[in-house]
Amino acid sequence: MDDKAMHIGWKEQQIEEVKQRGFLHRLLLHGVETRGTQPVALEDRTDPQFSKAFFIWLSANSNILSFSAGTLGPLFYGLGLRDSCLVILFFNLLCTAIPAYLGTFGPQTGMRQMVQARYTWGYWPIALPCILSLASMMGFNILSAILGGQALASVSDGNVSWTVGIVIISVLTLVLSFCGYKVLHYYERYAWIPVWIVYLVVIGIGAKSLSSPPPAEPATAGGVLTFGATIAGFVITFCSMMSDYTAYMRPEVSRWKVFWYTYIGLLLPIVIIQILGAAFIIGMGNVPEWQDAYNENSVGGLLEAVLRPAGNFGKFLTVLLALSVTANTAPTIYSFCLIFQVFIPPAALVPRYVFSILGFAIMLPLAIVGSHSFYETLSNFLGLIGYWAAAFCAAIMTEHIVFRRNNFANYDSSAWNTPSRLPSGIPALAAGVLSFGLVIPSMNEVWFIGPIAQAIPGYGDIGFEVAFFITLLLYLPFRWLEIRLRGFS
Repeated sequence: MDDKAMHIGWKEQQIEEVKQRGFLHRLLLHGVETRGTQPVALEDRTDPQFSKAFFIWLSANSNILSFSAGTLGPLFYGLGLRDSCLVILFFNLLCTAIPAYLGTFGPQTGMRQMVQARYTWGYWPIALPCILSLASMMGFNILSAILGGQALASVSDGNVSWTVGIVIISVLTLVLSFCGYKVLHYYERYAWIPVWIVYLVVIGIGAKSLSSPPPAEPATAGGVLTFGATIAGFVITFCSMMSDYTAYMRPEVSRWKVFWYTYIGLLLPIVIIQILGAAFIIGMGNVPEWQDAYNENSVGGLLEAVLRPAGNFGKFLTVLLALSVTANTAPTIYSFCLIFQVFIPPAALVPRYVFSILGFAIMLPLAIVGSHSFYETLSNFLGLIGYWAAAFCAAIMTEHIVFRRNNFANYDSSAWNTPSRLPSGIPALAAGVLSFGLVIPSMNEVWFIGPIAQAIPGYGDIGFEVAFFITLLLYLPFRWLEIRLRGFS
């Protein structure tokens, strides 16, 4: 089936929905997106606003979770402000390029990221990356909901509990993700503005307490590498959702333009806000009120304490900061819906927005349960998810650059949902799984430190680097052998 026939079939399906689902079609008319994993036909890829690729990631990462990730360097890995800032800057400069590159696939193929990944991982083996991606996304959303709920509770003088705050964040996430592509992009275009105003006020009020940080211990290689692995885990897991937000864009635009919009949209907020997190968590040692607020309400409490001198205006700003997490959680649930449909192909027959409710139902209770062990959860989670994401990206990039010669004409777009016309996925699966033979000895987690990590002074985690390069090296001969045996697909 060619793109035009696929497009006609999609239109006929929408007409049928008009007849059968009056209420649901009214939602469609009001801008709610029903399209799920079906590729966007060429004639529907008409969105000329490539700046959306900048704004969605700018807003999605201008939140308290980015701030919290920056605090891990001083809190968990014993790094001073200078070393924390250098790790944040250089690891993000490198790792952000990977998801930004995958974001350029959307306009060229019209495919969501995990649908496009079938051309590397196959129709059935893609289930493993889907499971890991769904778990990662839900983990990020749970952490964000906890932070937002804690921040709301910190300004309520005891009237709002963490649980109520988490419910508020989760409901707002559901509403935004339910609506889909157009509403999300409109919201993300402006959601970053009040958040950056809040951070400017935070800097203005708190800067005097940051001027004389205590002397830091010399950084160890282990501390630098393990914090770097955490930073990598924060950004590299976006890879499974990047083209979800560029699939409607015009294909004739320069891929470099899409890349740079996406790269800067990711890099700018992550680096700046993570550095702020490192600075304020170190400055907390100079201000007992900040320390007390942090002990009571975690990062949300810390930021509320910094803004407390501004009175009720400071409380208002803290509420804005708490609500900012929805700019991250809403697109994450949107991609959760799409990946769930790839994971269970028959689910593609159900409208995408139905799975927003499923994501909400998973996110809410787990966030409430996990709210009292936030930092242990964050540190373990970010370090762990970077491993699978590195292997996932390495296989896709090797397939595209080496075997498809960086040419999107070498993708048969009509084969997206036909297992026999796609690669088997065995080379990617084998390369990714076998890479963990060296990844596991290279890990430094709370529950396990591998022998390779132990050999590095300070026990450095190099698992994500090993996962990327070993998967790349193994995928080359495995995929070459598959092509020799069953032909190119």
